[in-house]
Amino acid sequence: MSLHVFANVVTPFGTAANNRAETEGNITTLQKLIWQGDTHSTVSAEAIRFALRRRLAEAEPTNRVWDEAARANVWDDHQFKGWATEKGKTFIDDDLLGYMIAEAAKEEGGNDGKGKATVRRAVLEVTRAVSLTPWAGDVTFNAASPGATPSAQKKGSNPVPYGTEVHATRYQYGIAMTPERLHEKSRAAKALHALCGLHTVAGNHGRFLFDFSPEVVVIRITQDPAPRLLYCFGTHDDGKTVHAKTLIDRLVSEDIRAEELIVGMADTGSTLAADLKEKGVTVLGVMKACERAVVEINKHLGIGPKE
Repeated sequence: MSLHVFANVVTPFGTAANNRAETEGNITTLQKLIWQGDTHSTVSAEAIRFALRRRLAEAEPTNRVWDEAARANVWDDHQFKGWATEKGKTFIDDDLLGYMIAEAAKEEGGNDGKGKATVRRAVLEVTRAVSLTPWAGDVTFNAASPGATPSAQKKGSNPVPYGTEVHATRYQYGIAMTPERLHEKSRAAKALHALCGLHTVAGNHGRFLFDFSPEVVVIRITQDPAPRLLYCFGTHDDGKTVHAKTLIDRLVSEDIRAEELIVGMADTGSTLAADLKEKGVTVLGVMKACERAVVEINKHLGIGPKE
């Protein structure tokens, strides 16, 4: 059976804005969805993947790199030719996050069919992040000082008014990974390090900093192909503290075994930590939990420690 690695993350409490949906007039809106009957703000999986790619680039070269000056991706191998041979050069982002080339038919009605697609499915899959608490409808009123944004200054020298939807909340999201599908299995550990050190996700320009590193992370290392822990966190006090009732229910029902779990959290003396320890779950600090998981994964994959 294959080894599967799943994780669910809940972020620290922060103020989210500009993360970003359609602009309505001069109001910058949040992306939102209806979650269990209430309106919640959300951050796309694409935004999380973008941030993960930047972190992965600190571990080894990536195929695409974001050029801040040009505001565009710079590619090393946009045709993914390295994957054509067993010993070809591959990149960590393509290996973990997958790729696709879609080519249309050369001639309409021609003999080359309907075109073709070259696809590598992502080994590291990411869910959409959903706010732990409903959005209450908060909007701030702002005014850019005269001359601060010339493109928005239609005429005169008056301040430029604009509004921004904001949400004081936590976000939770999950990942799934089957390391044995990787071209280079050592990249599973690098992916986990990137996840536990994730910082800026989404946002627009320089107005929004929200810490997407885990305040709590549960990692499951198992032979079971089903995650069974996605969106397992909740709150009883508007996000001040976090509970994991769904996860504990899974432990009680034995759908998940305690020995499969490694939990990292900033406050290892919290009620949540005590509840999980009572069920036999290993609870550590976030970075120590990451390191413990890396050791376990590499052990399963037959990858020894670096000398």
